Amino acid sequence: MRLDLLAALSGILISLQARTNGELSLRLNNGLQAAFISFGSGLILIAIISLFNPTIKSGVRRLRAAVVAKEIAPWTLFAGALGGTFVAVQTQIVPLIGVAIYSVASIAGQGATSLIVDRIGLTGGGKKAITPRRIAAAFVTVLAVLISVLDRIEAKDLSLIAVFFAGLAGAIVGVQRAMNGLINEHSQQSFTTSLLNFIMGTTTLGVVLLIAVAIGKVEFVALPAGPWWIYMGGVIGVIYIAFTSTIVQHLGVLTFTIFSTGGQLIGALFIDLISPTKGVSVSAYLVSGIVMTFLGVLVGGANSSKSSKR
Repeated sequence: MRLDLLAALSGILISLQARTNGELSLRLNNGLQAAFISFGSGLILIAIISLFNPTIKSGVRRLRAAVVAKEIAPWTLFAGALGGTFVAVQTQIVPLIGVAIYSVASIAGQGATSLIVDRIGLTGGGKKAITPRRIAAAFVTVLAVLISVLDRIEAKDLSLIAVFFAGLAGAIVGVQRAMNGLINEHSQQSFTTSLLNFIMGTTTLGVVLLIAVAIGKVEFVALPAGPWWIYMGGVIGVIYIAFTSTIVQHLGVLTFTIFSTGGQLIGALFIDLISPTKGVSVSAYLVSGIVMTFLGVLVGGANSSKSSKR
């Protein structure tokens, strides 16, 4: 299967995970605990897989050897902590500005960061020049997302500080994807990268959750007996990270983000048609945004994924 199609599929996974985690958060009324449960269940799953998969253990050994040989910086291994930070920020900012504005600011942050990390070659797949075509592709993609949520934006309710942190959260994701690509280059095993991410992400969220409980911001809530799929966020996350850590090395973060955003919008469209959340409806703005996203893909073109050795 083509890598660009796999990148689009990863975007669909993001939509599915958002739906499952969102429903769990709604039933718990505790976003941090929902995020911790999602990461924790993913960690349990990947840990069980690791016990019976020698190739994952081999990947851990290769990664350890790379760190010892100073082929990869130790700080790179904390990519999962960035993922945990992203979710922690998300659960705090979304209630302030809403999912629509948060998505726009977050994807804008991803697009801007993608240009930078591709240029410095942080993914391990080679440096990629910042060309006008690549800048235009990022701009069109962000504009497409803006149009897709245009009917849900209420500017009077915006908090500029909250929007700034939403963009910062998106930038964190762009860096995390690049770091995962670099980790995967040395581990040569995508599930090893997943294991490391879930260890770091679960630890980060666990610490944040405990602090929030200690200062009285949130309380632990008993797990709801809802439908089984609300607990599938961790499983989806394991598959998603395994996908992205491999694909981003070859496509680059910007090209991956473009195709992934397209898949995410399509996934959101079908989810809203098949299993909508309360108050959600499919609008002409969303359909127009999807069309514009594919225009962004055409603007970026296949050449945007080619490495530049300059």
